[in-house]
Amino acid sequence: MSHKLLKTFLVLPASLLTLNAALAAPTLKADVMVTTAIVTVGDMFDGAGLRAEQAMFRSPAPGTAGVVSIEAIRAAAIKAGVTNFDAEGIDKVRVARQGTAIDETILTGLIAADLKNRGILTPGMTAQASFDTMLPQINADNATDPAKLVSMRYMPASGAFAARFVVSGVDKPLDVTGQISLMIEAPHLAANLSAGTVLTPADVEMKLVPLRFAESSGFTSIDQLVGKTLERPSRAGMMLKATDVSDPEVVARNQAVTVYFRNGPMTLTVKGQALNSASLGQPVSVLNSMSKKVLTGVALANGAVEIKAGPINVAGL
Repeated sequence: MSHKLLKTFLVLPASLLTLNAALAAPTLKADVMVTTAIVTVGDMFDGAGLRAEQAMFRSPAPGTAGVVSIEAIRAAAIKAGVTNFDAEGIDKVRVARQGTAIDETILTGLIAADLKNRGILTPGMTAQASFDTMLPQINADNATDPAKLVSMRYMPASGAFAARFVVSGVDKPLDVTGQISLMIEAPHLAANLSAGTVLTPADVEMKLVPLRFAESSGFTSIDQLVGKTLERPSRAGMMLKATDVSDPEVVARNQAVTVYFRNGPMTLTVKGQALNSASLGQPVSVLNSMSKKVLTGVALANGAVEIKAGPINVAGL
């Protein structure tokens, strides 16, 4: 026997084993999970081989499950070209289809996105939708976009809307009506604070309130509050308005102050007593401690007072 012939005989058993494995009957699964509308041979059987993509029957609706008898499976398998399979004692198979429940949260998100695209919903605002009737139990395919808003009629004056959605895997469109409430973040006090408190970021928290209420109440932004002082004692949870705060005082009434008079390179200073309180840049009347004359200047950040250069009798300071 030649060496080449011997090599051929040695390779033959391994080839037969490979062929036998390829021709082995597929094994039926007892529990099947699918993501599409069609159940294939590969979904139903392990080792389906070349017929894995062959369709067998329609899958249940998205998010639901059903039971298929062994008789129905055999009939569908034969039509798909699978004449023999190993059932391993299984007499029925549970087939479930993945799905996404379409609820108010998903629909409201789509409505909000549409209002944003229209320019109605601006940064810091959200939309809350309430529906006239309870939504039906409906499931979409396990898709990237389980539902899409195809049309919406919105009436800003009343907040009423009517919208139509298409749901992935569902033939009939979903029509809903209801009310949209536009909400906006408005600054509120985080704790009870006394009059004169200088507000810090920790003193203010943002809460959603109806846009109409915020606009009618004259709310302001947090940037216009931090660093300002409260005009009166205020309670926690109160929505803050521009009229609730003022610029902090840098000069207090009867406070001893330094008065600066600057004219070109020359700077004169005198001591005096402030006759009124003032915030930064506001006018201050000061009684000169030496001359007993009243001078008028503006408050500086350091609590001093500056008299602007002009026609003034320096000796009269």
